[in-house]
Order: sequence, then C-alpha cells, then structure tokens
Amino acid sequence: MDESLSEWLRRRESADAVARSSAVTRAAVDALPGGEALRILDLATGRGSNIRFLAGRLPGPQQWLAVDRSPALLDSLREVMTAWGEARGCRVRNEASRYGIRGVDMACDIETREVDLGRLDRDEIFVGRHLVTASALLDLVSESWLQALAARCRDVGAVGLFTITYNGRCACVPAEPEDDMVRDLMNLHQKGDKGLGGPAAGPDASACAERSFLDVGYRVRREPSDWVLTSEDADVQRTLIEGWAEAATEMGPDRGSVISDWRARRLAHVDAGRSRLTVGHDDLAAWPTRG
Repeated sequence: MDESLSEWLRRRESADAVARSSAVTRAAVDALPGGEALRILDLATGRGSNIRFLAGRLPGPQQWLAVDRSPALLDSLREVMTAWGEARGCRVRNEASRYGIRGVDMACDIETREVDLGRLDRDEIFVGRHLVTASALLDLVSESWLQALAARCRDVGAVGLFTITYNGRCACVPAEPEDDMVRDLMNLHQKGDKGLGGPAAGPDASACAERSFLDVGYRVRREPSDWVLTSEDADVQRTLIEGWAEAATEMGPDRGSVISDWRARRLAHVDAGRSRLTVGHDDLAAWPTRG
C-alpha cells in the first residue's frame, strides 16, 4: 500500500469534516427517498472517511458499496471502520469483503470492492443506488469523466453528493512574495492526467460538475467548504507545503531554488506556530427533479 497516501488521508480527515457544508449535505439528504434502506455508492473511498461522516447523518438503514482501486486501502478501511464502530458501542460483523455496524443511531451494511475508476463503465456499481457520493475526488478527474458521472446518476435516478473539491484558491498568512507563483504552478500541476479519464479538471472541477449535472436535468446546490488550517493543524500544513513545493518545482524547474527558499520560510512559519492556511474547496449536491 502507498502508506504515505493512507497517512495523508488519516491526517486530513478532521479538516475535511470541519470544512464540509452542512447546507449541501442537508440538500442531498432531503432529496433522498424515504421508507426503505438507502443504497449508497462511495467512489474512491480510501480509508472510508466519507462513510464515517455520513453514516450518522443519513436516515434509516444503509447499504454501502465502497469502491477503490487500492486493495490495501480497502483493507485499511475495514480495520478503521471496525475500530470506529466499536468505539461508538456498536456491534460489528466482519466477513471477507462485507461487514455490518449496528448501534443505537445507525444500521450500516458495507461491502468493499476493488474497482478501477479510470472509466465509469461498471454498470453494476450504479444500478439501484439512491445516492452516489465521493469526497476529495472530483478535482482529480477529467471533464468527460464528470459528464459520464452525471449521466450515470441520471440513468439510475440517484442523488449526488460530492465534497471537498479543490477550487484553486489558497491564502497563506503570513504572506510571502512567492505565494501566488507557487499556487499558480500547483494549480497547473493539478490539471495533469491522474488516470481518471484524461487531463484532470483540477480547480475547474466544481464548475464542470455543476454544468454536467445541470445538463442532465438535475438541480444543483454548491457551497464553499474551505479548509482553514491553524497551528493546531501543523502536520496537515507541513504536508501541504511539501506537496505544493514539489508540484510547483515539477511545473517550473527553472524556479526550483526560489521555490525551495519559499518552502523553507513557509515551514518556519508553521514551526513557529504563526502559519494560517486557507485552502478553497466546494461541496456539491445534485438531485433529479421529481415529476
């Protein structure tokens, strides 16, 4: 398993949870059908943070299909979900790729499945789903992938809920002269091919997703879900700064020494407890109009 990815997903989970738009989540929940177990597809589930956030906010019993291309991340998801359920006083049932969590405030059955999401050509993962959801995914996929996602949701009548999509905005305090340059280079890097349908939409993903769902006749609600990272989020800040510097250097190798100096100053701000980073994200809910 890419342990650095798993660790990054662990570190960022609390920042994601704080940032998410309650209004967008509520719009998606209100559009769901009542009176039956909800069937939910979680795309690129990673360590399952999206499931943990939504399980207590969705009504009634839930049947989750959690898909990811990494079998090791899916193994980690099972371990994390088991510990999470037990910590909440829930009964947990474990099988090979299925497990259940039963508690006073939830009844979840979760199936994990290894799926390469490079193309959305797996009909069986969408059929019968009431909700299709993902977190921190849409900025990694192409515009054609987003169009296919909207069409898939429309075909089965599913509600969509897609959160923590990077939108290209960053603000750093204290400011450094190279902040905008590094951000612009990093945003350019975000548009590289991530293996999900071609060049990624990157910072344009939220707008592309909104257009895609409007084009298939859906209603859409989009709201900011920015990270505001303070000294309490020092580990997340350090990881971001290191990643931004690496991406910027890849896109502008002739400015490598300038970027390296920027990185050192930004990390010094973090170490001194005076750094504050705001990273722009959007949450989006989309639902079909019911006649």
